[in-house]
Amino acid sequence: MSSHPHDITVPGPPRLEEISDGLFAYVQPDGTWWINNAGLLVGPQGAVAVDSCSTERRTRAFAAAIGEVTDRPVRTLVNTHHHGDHTWGNALFSGATVVAHERARAEMIAFGPPRDLPFWDHGDWGSLPLDPPFLTFTDRVSLHLGGLRADVLHVGTPAHTTNDVLVHVPDRSVLYCGDLVFHGGTPFLLMGSVTGAIDVLEQVVLPLGAATTVPGHGPVFQGDGPVRDTIDYLRFVLDLAERARDAGVRPLEAARDTDLGRFGDWPDAERIVGNLHRAHAELDGAERGAPIDTIAALAEMVEYNGGRPLTCLA
Repeated sequence: MSSHPHDITVPGPPRLEEISDGLFAYVQPDGTWWINNAGLLVGPQGAVAVDSCSTERRTRAFAAAIGEVTDRPVRTLVNTHHHGDHTWGNALFSGATVVAHERARAEMIAFGPPRDLPFWDHGDWGSLPLDPPFLTFTDRVSLHLGGLRADVLHVGTPAHTTNDVLVHVPDRSVLYCGDLVFHGGTPFLLMGSVTGAIDVLEQVVLPLGAATTVPGHGPVFQGDGPVRDTIDYLRFVLDLAERARDAGVRPLEAARDTDLGRFGDWPDAERIVGNLHRAHAELDGAERGAPIDTIAALAEMVEYNGGRPLTCLA
C-alpha cells in the first residue's frame, strides 16, 4: 500500500491481504484491546466491508486501503457483533447499508457512541457519531458478489457476545469469524458465554472446515489450529471456574492463584478475570449472555493488572 497522511505505525502498520481473488483481510497489529481486523469482499456491483474500526483515524486508513484495490463503492457493511472496535467507524461508510444481527443493533445503541471509558488507556477516537446497523436479521442472510455467494450466519447462541455472526464464502473456503477467535490473543467472553463459545466453535465453526480464516484479532490462519487452541483455553477457564466455585473462591482470587500455563504468553491475560465472572454466573444458573455486573468485572481486571489501566494503543 502507498503512504497516507494518516499512516499508522504503532503498534504496527495495518495491511490489506488478498486471501482469495477479490477477498481481503484487513489486519491491524498487534490485535490487542480496540485493535481489530476487518474484511473486504469485492464484486462487480460493489464491495462489502466486514466490520469497521474503533477510531476515526483507523477507519479512514481502512477506507483508503480499500480505495487502493478497487474503485467500486462499499455498498454493504456487515458488523460481526456490536463491540465498538468493530462498529464505531460505521459512520465513515456513509453510502453503505449496515447489516447485523438484530441484537447487535440493540446492544450498540445501549452502549452508546465512542467516548473514553474508565478502564483503558485511550487514544483519540476522533469524531464518530453512533451509526448502528439499520438492516437486521435473526438467522442468516446471503450476499451476492456476481456469481459468488457469501453467507452471513448468526451462530445460534451467545458466545463472544449475544449477537455474533460469521461471514462464510463456501466456494472459496474462506471464513470471517469476528471475535470468536483471537489468534494468539486471550479470548474475551464477559458479554457472551463460555459454554456457548465452546459449542459454537465445535458445532458451527469447525464443521464449516474453512481453509482460510480471518479472526477478529490476530493473523489470518489456515486450518483449524487456532480454533482448537481457543477451545482449549475456554475449557481451561470452565474447569478453573468449577473448581473455584466449589472451593468458594471468587474470580479475581482464582485468577491470581492460577498458572496460565501455555496461555500465559497470550496478550491481555487479565481477561481471565472477566471470563471467570461469566463462567461463575453460568454455573450459578444464569442463562447464556444474561446481564451480569460487567463494571465490577472490568474493575477487577484492572486490579489483576496491578491497578494499571488496560493497555489501548488504538
